[in-house]
Amino acid sequence: MSMDRYYLLGRSGLRVSPLSLGTMTFGKDGPYGGVWGSTDEVSRALFDRYLDAGGNFIDTADLYTYGTAETLLGKFIAERGGRDRIVLTSKYSYNSTTPGDPNAGGNGRKNMVRAVDASLRRLRTDYIDLYLLHTWDRITPAEEVVRTFDDLVRAGKIRYAGLSDVPAWYAARAQTWAEAHALTPLINLQLQYSLIERTLEPEFTPLAQTLGMGITAWSPLGMGLLSGKYKPSEGRLQGEGRLTSAVGGDKMGLFTDRNWAVVATLEKVAKELGREMSQVALNWVATQPAVGSVIIGASSVKQLDGNLAALDFTLPPELRRQLDAVSTPASVPFPHSMFAIPHQFDLQGRAAVGDKPAGYTSPVFAGPPATVG
Repeated sequence: MSMDRYYLLGRSGLRVSPLSLGTMTFGKDGPYGGVWGSTDEVSRALFDRYLDAGGNFIDTADLYTYGTAETLLGKFIAERGGRDRIVLTSKYSYNSTTPGDPNAGGNGRKNMVRAVDASLRRLRTDYIDLYLLHTWDRITPAEEVVRTFDDLVRAGKIRYAGLSDVPAWYAARAQTWAEAHALTPLINLQLQYSLIERTLEPEFTPLAQTLGMGITAWSPLGMGLLSGKYKPSEGRLQGEGRLTSAVGGDKMGLFTDRNWAVVATLEKVAKELGREMSQVALNWVATQPAVGSVIIGASSVKQLDGNLAALDFTLPPELRRQLDAVSTPASVPFPHSMFAIPHQFDLQGRAAVGDKPAGYTSPVFAGPPATVG
């Protein structure tokens, strides 16, 4: 299983793998690292396996295992070499190490500059390829965030910028401000997306497509619910995983009738295809509109190998329809119900109107030359 295809992220020239390696579990520090973190040895094995398979897109954050994930990545990259081949993503916003200091957290300029310098030291590099605001703090102006991103690009500390876990209106405000003032554009939105979490579709999918921000999907396996460890055919809680831990599925609100229906259909589709449930779930997310890459995590090389094979097959239309139907949210948030039939048909004077004919544009892909013989 070799990832020998790369695609542009958003409206940029940055080539990334369609599967990104997440490092949230690299290390044992912090409350979550203590529950499901990986040892240094396992983390190194996952890092090496991903790169050996042709992957180039690695995701981390200063929050992950309280900086240990970045420290381990810096060590692994230095020992292996090839820094320029790796597209390294990190994020800032959380204050996990300096309680009581309000300027060591949040989205503001002071914290962003502090955080990027600290991440550069831990990562043992002089630049980060893609730097993201981790989570909206509800109070910092988008203009300040965008201007500081632009300053960091001009200083050579980061190459590209993006946003994670923000409202759609905030992302639109930030991108429009950047465009209006000729500042560094945002090329990435990192958001939770899976068969059990599709609420981003009405707002974020068209936003990303229109404003040039490729979506990178986190938790594509629904916190592990879609991983194959939990099979309705064998009983709802068969298998061991994070969702059966003290901070697991009941507390996270994942064990619902609707979600179990999704898992049951996923299990059925996977059996029909002769594939792992996790592979089908990852394939579905990776081939959704506006998705540029899917962040995968693993606790073992075997598990990672299974995830890396998720794009080795095509999901047939009929099976995709089954997954779409069972996972579609029960209701569409207002005002999006106004943007569908019959309202739109009436709006167009009951004429059939489309934006462009089929085939108006074709995707550009430079692959290996066809074999003759």
